[in-house]
Amino acid sequence: MPRVKAITTGSVPTFLDVILNFMESDTTSSLANQDTWLAQMKAKKSGKLLMYGDDTWLKLFPETFDRADGTSSFFVSDFTEVDNNVTRHIPDELKNTDWNTMVLHYLGLDHIGHKAGPHSPNMLPKQKEMDGIVRLIYDAMVRESYLEDTLLVLCGDHGMNDGGNHGGSSPGETSPALVFVSPKFKGIGQRRESPTTPEQDLDYYTKVEQSDIVPTLAGLLGFPVPLNNVGVFIPELLQYWSKDVRKLYPGVAHHEKLQLVAENRQQLLDVVSAKYRDPKYFSHGTPQDQCDWSNMDDDDLICQDAKLKNIANNHSAMSDENLQELYIEWTIDWCREAQRVMSSAATEYSVLLLGSGILVATIAVLLSVSNLPSQWLRGPTGFVFVAMTGAYSAMMFASSYVEEEQQFWYWLAAAWVAFLTAKRFQRVRRNRASAVKDAISALVLLVLLRTITRWNQTGQKYAGAPDITHTLFPTYPILMWTMVTMTYTDLARKLIRHVFHRWTHKVASAAAFGLSVLSLFFKLSFTSADAPELCPLAFRVLAQILNRGARKTAEGIHVLLTLFLMTQVHVQNIPLFLGFNVLHRIFGQLVDGQPLLTTITMIILTHVSFFALENSNAISSIDLSNAYNGVSGYNALAVGMLLFLSNWAGPVWWTSAGILMQLDCKERLENTAASRKGLGQDGGNLERGALSPTPSSRRAASSGAANHSSLSRVGNLGKGPLFTHLAVSTLFMSASMLAVMAACTVLRTHLFIWTVFSPKYLYSMAWCLAWHLGINIGLGSLLYAIGAAGS
Repeated sequence: MPRVKAITTGSVPTFLDVILNFMESDTTSSLANQDTWLAQMKAKKSGKLLMYGDDTWLKLFPETFDRADGTSSFFVSDFTEVDNNVTRHIPDELKNTDWNTMVLHYLGLDHIGHKAGPHSPNMLPKQKEMDGIVRLIYDAMVRESYLEDTLLVLCGDHGMNDGGNHGGSSPGETSPALVFVSPKFKGIGQRRESPTTPEQDLDYYTKVEQSDIVPTLAGLLGFPVPLNNVGVFIPELLQYWSKDVRKLYPGVAHHEKLQLVAENRQQLLDVVSAKYRDPKYFSHGTPQDQCDWSNMDDDDLICQDAKLKNIANNHSAMSDENLQELYIEWTIDWCREAQRVMSSAATEYSVLLLGSGILVATIAVLLSVSNLPSQWLRGPTGFVFVAMTGAYSAMMFASSYVEEEQQFWYWLAAAWVAFLTAKRFQRVRRNRASAVKDAISALVLLVLLRTITRWNQTGQKYAGAPDITHTLFPTYPILMWTMVTMTYTDLARKLIRHVFHRWTHKVASAAAFGLSVLSLFFKLSFTSADAPELCPLAFRVLAQILNRGARKTAEGIHVLLTLFLMTQVHVQNIPLFLGFNVLHRIFGQLVDGQPLLTTITMIILTHVSFFALENSNAISSIDLSNAYNGVSGYNALAVGMLLFLSNWAGPVWWTSAGILMQLDCKERLENTAASRKGLGQDGGNLERGALSPTPSSRRAASSGAANHSSLSRVGNLGKGPLFTHLAVSTLFMSASMLAVMAACTVLRTHLFIWTVFSPKYLYSMAWCLAWHLGINIGLGSLLYAIGAAGS
């Protein structure tokens, strides 16, 4: 949607359009009341306007097209029908003479990129199909006399990166193709080799701004340049008014060439004047001999415009065709500079609103701190948490660290293993066998973490570097399918143990493996036909296990959640869940039933898993390919939830696993309290010590007088391990959100504010609102309550 705005209005899209782009039913982004080249063509009343393809056009321009057939742009699983729905209209429309504009927005290439990347086997056949469409239209333009004045513009609204996504600033994403096609252009320019030699930065012929399409169309088709345009007429197409072309087409006048660039300059001057209303710019107080081409900012633009007007009014000078060409070159240079000034000033900042947001985030941090007892900060675990939060917050002020955030979490995960192992050694230093076992566990953890972090290369610096998914699996596909099968087998075993544990072994095995096989088959299908069969089955199984043992119910829900999340990731990433299971089991031993250690472990591993599943802080890493699993059409709520769950599958899994670990902590604390009570000790302040179950904090906690038996179940949920989990994770998320907001405010004029810091802000919002509030607090509290119900 943002790029369609640029192509039709010639203006610079705002960053808000990135958010609205995912809200397919949104109407706030309508361009019905804005000046566009579509509105200008409709105002000419020389024919009807047609649109076939991406229904984004119908939402942006309601009641603009006389004939239209739209298709959802987010249903990325479809490569064929979405394009056939466009192509089927072309032969008939090429025979009609009642239209002056036909927009064809094909989606197949985009969907193949999102689903399988630019190197998919489906990519080349689809490109050949598009070549055939271009040939069909061009042959009609040559053959039919009523199409001889037709202009065909072939362009992409965006490109794609090596992962098939877009939204970032890499050359592949920001360099879509643009071709102006007409039989009348045969005499223009030089002949070029096609296909040409591939270039790394896609510098094939000439680069122009996307907004340049608008004034170029205005000049070629004969309508006024839209009011908010900041584009510049593409100079190469001015050759249409050259001497050689005028011999072929006598109706083409040379003065039109001067008029085009003059109108483009005047329209841009109006935009600059509307933006910079300071009277000094229009007082004509700057002597023209002080104007300097090498130092052109907004006030110099006014000065240089006056200079160009004087040249244009000099009839003797303008009678020389060579001077006319020089004037055109100067005018285009002025337009380019005006474009640069207006593009950089496209967005205004309200410092008051930015400051208000920072204030709210600061209050959230202070409230989080106030709910935590002070004694837990005195121990080494509290120090590590504060250091982790502080380092992460400081990192948000460096663009390179934001781009490569995964490196921070990968290193921190390994350091956390060393810290937990050292703590374990202190507790079991007299038990040589336990020490050896812990050392082996730590080694296994480090090997697994290394494997998981090299599963997918993400970020910017190492994007596209060799990794397991893109290097090993294509060479040895049998290895991938073996690991996928192992993962589903392990999951089936867990289903038998935690979901179907009260059934007979044969029935439980059949149900568990049947459900796992259905899930696997679903991953093998690109259609949504199988999806409706899975969802009701999963919910029926869920309904049957809810009346079983509380802890078994919580574990069963976790297993079913794992099954669902595995359907929401790419098949090559499914084996990661097998690694997550092993990490979960070993970390559960290392944290030794301590809620604070468990929470910090969960925070670290949620972020490690997020990046391990090929995510980053770039908009281009958002994966749309699984957002329609089980959905037959577009539904904002369902698609939005599936989109989030497919991209946050790792963090959601570790939230559920972390809650199971907190339930283990609860059981151990209750067992400790029961044993103390049996020995005549006071367990009344067990909950107060839950945040820091070190010997010193337990001694401090034991000085209270509350009776543990008098606590209600609400009290257990409110001040036990769950309270530790929510309080500490809320403090981390609010502190990190505060850091991101402060960084975006302080660095709002930074070169990478829109490509690095603003996307990070959006991701932080998703982490805070969707993951922390929805998953961590909402789902986590529910799962904890179910698991603790039998206590």
